[in-house]
Amino acid sequence: MIESVELVVAALAAGAKETASTAVKDAYAGVKSLTVRTLRRAEPAPAEVVERVEADAVASAGDESGAAGRRKLTAALTAADAGADEELVAAALKVLELTDPDGTQAAKYRVLLHGNKGVQIGDHNTQTNTFH
Repeated sequence: MIESVELVVAALAAGAKETASTAVKDAYAGVKSLTVRTLRRAEPAPAEVVERVEADAVASAGDESGAAGRRKLTAALTAADAGADEELVAAALKVLELTDPDGTQAAKYRVLLHGNKGVQIGDHNTQTNTFH
């Protein structure tokens, strides 16, 4: 489920830059730990991606310099079936609830898609589609 993977990536980016309160720090540490565990389950574990997560180097969606790293993380989490890990998705939602309460209340992070094509979730996206 790509929507769950994007949720995890958004939580990692938000938690890495917004760790002022103890609650955010704790929630972020949990999602980070679960993400690393999930990535290491994949064969072979993508060392570069794991290192970026461990180093709090997940860029926000609007940060062009980290876009490639974010795409690699998304691909690695998708390959590791992270979207099916309910504990990881719940931990990511907790981080987003703490770092973006307005977005959470507006249901920004509650998106369900099934069998769709050419859909983007998130902010600051660019997309080109060619359907045959």
